[in-house]
Amino acid sequence: MNLAEIIEPHPSGAQALISRGRVTDYGTLRDQVARLRGGLVGLGIQPGDRVGILCANNRYFVINYLAALGVGAVAVPLNPLSPVLELERELAAVGARALFIGPTAKGAAATIDTSRVPDLEFTIVSEGSSEAGVRLEDLLASEPAPLLDRDPSDLAVLMFTSGTAGSPKAAMLSHANLLANIDQVLALRGGGDASDVSFAVLPLFHIFGLNVILGGALRAGASVLLVERFDPVSALEAMHKHRVTVVAGAPTMWAAWAATPGLHPGSFADVRVATSGAAALDAMISRQVKERFGLEIGEGYGLTEASPVVTASIGLPWRPGSVGAAVDDVELRIVDLDGEDALVGDPGELWVRGPNVFQGYWQDPDATDAALDADGWLHTGDIGVVDDEGFIFLVDRAKDLIIVSGFNVFPAEVEEAILDLPGIRECAVVGVPHPHTGEAVKAFVVPEPGIAYEEDVIIEHCARRLARYKCPQKVNFVDELPTNVSGKVVRRSLR
Repeated sequence: MNLAEIIEPHPSGAQALISRGRVTDYGTLRDQVARLRGGLVGLGIQPGDRVGILCANNRYFVINYLAALGVGAVAVPLNPLSPVLELERELAAVGARALFIGPTAKGAAATIDTSRVPDLEFTIVSEGSSEAGVRLEDLLASEPAPLLDRDPSDLAVLMFTSGTAGSPKAAMLSHANLLANIDQVLALRGGGDASDVSFAVLPLFHIFGLNVILGGALRAGASVLLVERFDPVSALEAMHKHRVTVVAGAPTMWAAWAATPGLHPGSFADVRVATSGAAALDAMISRQVKERFGLEIGEGYGLTEASPVVTASIGLPWRPGSVGAAVDDVELRIVDLDGEDALVGDPGELWVRGPNVFQGYWQDPDATDAALDADGWLHTGDIGVVDDEGFIFLVDRAKDLIIVSGFNVFPAEVEEAILDLPGIRECAVVGVPHPHTGEAVKAFVVPEPGIAYEEDVIIEHCARRLARYKCPQKVNFVDELPTNVSGKVVRRSLR
């Protein structure tokens, strides 16, 4: 098998992608992907090689993603808005041999110091001059190469995540993991509909955008409207023009539509499936969307390590605030502090087992052992309860993970960046409620005696090292941090 086979069975003339005003049908997409496979083989890309993809939501990402999988390489989607130092760390961490650079990512990529990415041999640029690397146009002129058959357990994607604990690491997702979750999600909608048009604004470097939205649409033979930037009004105009029927997004997107004045009550008339994921959706927003537009938003729960969907509410009675029930072939336990199944209504940690659960973290056996037990259960670190009717509700996180607009931020990574500044004795980072992004990053900083920093200096320092969503929005300077008897920072006191 090979996950890239999902585009093979569909009619050649059927619409596959809508990107930058251009429509690509399945026949053209298959030809482009096959030719790029040939180009990658010509460059010497071998099965198992890691290929970074630094690209926004457009057809270039899709072609490169499918071609990399097709030659047996491992795709490594990266955030095109990340600062150079973060990109260099991630590329070096996975030993990337090649990097594809999309049209909106050239600025950052051009300043990558290859001495800090020792395995990187070449870059592929999407358009324009070949000075920055191999031109995509040239590779697309190659002779087509066949799909390489892979074992279902072979690695397909490395997706950076904060993990269930610790600093960011690359989750290993196999061809079978990803395909299993695609089919689990499509089963919620009766197997998918080739006439659907999916709205893809969630970034494709995020597992929800990559596998649920893109993977699900291509598996069903449907089409995908690829959107690089979200604006609530222009998004609705594009959705109306292309008759979008499936909308999946983060809570920030739904909150923006709920708050935008002057929208027509029939703005979502063509939409038959609406879902929210990547972070908790405020039940008030869900009700506002229902009242304004007559649209019921289904909510679910997932994490990168589960490819990502674990639960969903599609097909169940509408219940704002609930993440539904486990999808097909997923076992779910709510486990109390004694390791026993929690009683109905009692909180416990969510444990997950199924064909969609990842293989572990790249070259990090300790982190893998902490997340996956000997029986194959993924210990998520998330706390939930189940009610008498079997509906699951999330109530807390056992970890210190911060979720900003659906993206994971682990405090340790931000704290490490802040501590790089001279004269900083201690710091601690927490997530605080934010009306638009769900949570925001807040830092508490203890300077050395006689050292004074402005808040903006801390924030700008972080912005040179971390993606913008990971940077503190607020910095408090304090004399000391609250600690317990063992000296560990008590983050709940800071919150």
